[in-house]
Amino acid sequence: MTAWAAGSMSRRAWVEQIMGMPVSLHLRGPRAAGDSAVEQLVTALFAHLRTVDALFSTYRADSEIMRLNRGELRLDACDPLVQEVADLCAEAARRTDGYFSAELPAPGHPTGTGAGARASAGRLWFDPSGLVKGWAVERAAARLTAIDGHDYYLSAGGDIAAYVADPVSPAWNVGICDPSDSTRVLATVPVRSGGMATSGSAARGAHIVNPRTGRPASSDLLAVTVTGPSLMWADVYATAAFARGSDALAWLAGLDRTAALVVTADGARHATPGFGGAEPAAVHTR
Repeated sequence: MTAWAAGSMSRRAWVEQIMGMPVSLHLRGPRAAGDSAVEQLVTALFAHLRTVDALFSTYRADSEIMRLNRGELRLDACDPLVQEVADLCAEAARRTDGYFSAELPAPGHPTGTGAGARASAGRLWFDPSGLVKGWAVERAAARLTAIDGHDYYLSAGGDIAAYVADPVSPAWNVGICDPSDSTRVLATVPVRSGGMATSGSAARGAHIVNPRTGRPASSDLLAVTVTGPSLMWADVYATAAFARGSDALAWLAGLDRTAALVVTADGARHATPGFGGAEPAAVHTR
C-alpha cells in the first residue's frame, strides 16, 4: 500500500529496514522538518521496533521467541512484552473462531495438533508474527501523538497506522495494490485515524496457515484488506479472513467498526459496506 496527501504543510519522511522489511514514517505539520525534539522521538520510535524484532523474530536464534520454542525459556520468564503478545494472541484466537492462531506447525512439520505444543515436541511452535507487526507499529505510532498538531503515517511492509490531527486537514490517501499486478492500484482509501492491513499470497506465496487444519490456507482468495480503528486488529482480522476462505466477506461484514476489501481467486473484488466510503457494488468486480 502507498499513501499521499494533499496540502502544503511541512512534511518529512524517514525509511529504515527493520523486521526484514522497509518501515517508513511520514510526518506532516509545522515541526515536521528540522526540529531536534521530533528527531529524538523518531529515533526512539525506530529503536522500539528494533527491540521488538530482537524479542520476536523467528529468524534470529537468540530471540526470546526462538528460545521459548527450543524450551530454553518458560513464558512466565520472558520479557513482559512477550507475555502481553501471548495474551493478545489467545484473545485473537477467540475473536476469530480459531482462524487466527500463534500455535502453528513448526518448520519441517506441515501438520500438527494440540494447543500449547512447542517446536521441540516436533509438532507446533509459538509464532505470533501475524499479530506482532501490527501491534508493534501501533505501539510505535502512539509515541507520535506527543507532537501536538501533527499528522503521521507509519507503514511496515504495507500495513499502516495513520492519524490526522486537524479535522480540516486532508486525509492520507492509501492506495491498495492489485495482488495480480503490483503496478496497478485497485482502490484508494482515505484514512484519517486507525489502521489498514492486507493479507494474501501475492508477496510471499502460500505462507498463511489455516490453524484449523495446520495446512496452507485455500486458494479461494488472493488478498484481504481490512481497515479499522486498530492496526493490530485489522492485521489479525485480515489474516483470519484469508484463512477462512470463501466466507471471509460475510464474516468481516459482521465485525464492529471494521471494513474490508476481498479479492477472490478469479480477480473479482468485493467490499463490505462503507469500505473507502463506497458501497459494495462500487467495487464488486474488476
